[in-house]
Amino acid sequence: MRERRIADRAFELDDGPFSVWRRTVEIERGVGAAPASPITVTERFEFRLAIPVWSFLFHGLLRRHLRRGTDPGGERAPWWAPPQRLDRRAARVLGLLSVVALVAGYLGTLLSQTNTFFKQDFGASDAAIGATLSVVRIGALGALVVAAIADRRGRRRVLLAASVAGCIATATGALAPGLIWLGASQTVARAFSTAMALVFSIIAVEETPAGSRAYAVSVLTMAGALGAGAAVALLWVADLSEAAWRALYVVPLAALLPLRWVARHLPETRRFTLREQRPDRLPADRRPRLPRGRLALLAASGLFLAVFVAPASGFQNEYLRTDRGFSAVGLIAFNILTNTPGGLGIVAGGRLADARGRRLIGAFGLAAGVGFTVLMYLDRGWTIWLWSVLAAVLGAMAIPALAVYGPELFATNARGRANGIINLFSVIGSAAGLYLAGVLSDRLGTLSDAMLVLAIAPVVVVALVLFLYPETASMELEELNPEDAPLSRDLLALEGLDVDSVAERYPPRPGEPGPGR
Repeated sequence: MRERRIADRAFELDDGPFSVWRRTVEIERGVGAAPASPITVTERFEFRLAIPVWSFLFHGLLRRHLRRGTDPGGERAPWWAPPQRLDRRAARVLGLLSVVALVAGYLGTLLSQTNTFFKQDFGASDAAIGATLSVVRIGALGALVVAAIADRRGRRRVLLAASVAGCIATATGALAPGLIWLGASQTVARAFSTAMALVFSIIAVEETPAGSRAYAVSVLTMAGALGAGAAVALLWVADLSEAAWRALYVVPLAALLPLRWVARHLPETRRFTLREQRPDRLPADRRPRLPRGRLALLAASGLFLAVFVAPASGFQNEYLRTDRGFSAVGLIAFNILTNTPGGLGIVAGGRLADARGRRLIGAFGLAAGVGFTVLMYLDRGWTIWLWSVLAAVLGAMAIPALAVYGPELFATNARGRANGIINLFSVIGSAAGLYLAGVLSDRLGTLSDAMLVLAIAPVVVVALVLFLYPETASMELEELNPEDAPLSRDLLALEGLDVDSVAERYPPRPGEPGPGR
């Protein structure tokens, strides 16, 4: 954070993630007036973080940081803080988006976690359940449409509408008389929950500073994982009776109240607002255009990566139970103990991707995660626990490093549509991977050999990241997307920054009016 002096030995907030900040310094000289007399310096802090809901997670860490005597205005951030300072608005927006991410995480994982329960209730076969889970993936088409609307109607409006619609559509599953109705309702719900993830990631990238975008994505990923964990934690309810699983589909209705609170406080992004308010600063042809090279690169990466990731996670429990003899309790313990440490990888990956670069961290995390996952499938004995932990921790580092590329590499008026298309290709890759895993397992004799073959797909992605991906760390979105550059000077002025200090990076075009004119 940055301070300004308001009185002798008194300072207040100039810029930082606080709604209240005041620091006073008291100096007391020991007995005697000699220059060598001991001096006691006492600093007192009064602060309130601008992070809604989640500030309690940082209070203790911040107090400890201040007690160490660390310069509060220093440039070196502690390990738990974003690499580049967030201002009050960015901190507030990220906290609000984390609430939405938590809800989206619950909605996105509920169907897969409860399938064994509604299978019994409906008397459905494994084939029928598999077909239902596959059909629900069609929701990616709806997510594409919703995300594209965010480019025209605004991020905030679409995110809130998708959140409410997703909760209501999910809740209708509690009333489903059969598997077909449940699948239909959850296809709609999946469209909205996926769109939620796409849009809140775009908002985070547009509202956070260039040096902390991957960190913001890692925070939202952690919040989404918390929502998914809530769905797992509530599974005991489904075990109370044959129809008790329906109660889990009603839970999202309880999220409507906090979502209403988010709606009152979440602003529209500055970049979208400027694009709508200052059409005079843009070329006459304002039709959204997608750079085909970037779109093809990210879409191919999403497809190839999903070819491996979907079956690796989807068949894991079946593999452990059938080939390794795990019991139900053993499966629960394995998933909790080996996957939970992945949160460390997400946090580390976000910070390192901002500080060291996306490409190196993304390629390393991806290669390590895939390699150790394959080892888990090939190995026998207790070491599969070790390989699974390493896969979770190191593989998670790639999530924020690579997920941030989607919102970064496209202009403001095409960002939602582009990310919807990329997600669609990821869904296609997931379906292809699940199918290929089954076919290869039958032909090669084991699921382990099938996963070894499918690992070729993410190796292709590692090569794409290393040799074709651009490095975007600490670059402004307007530098990455020249189409938006005419708005950059207005954006800086809106943020209260010195426009002249970046005149060389964002020079006005001939005949272009100055900011705010």
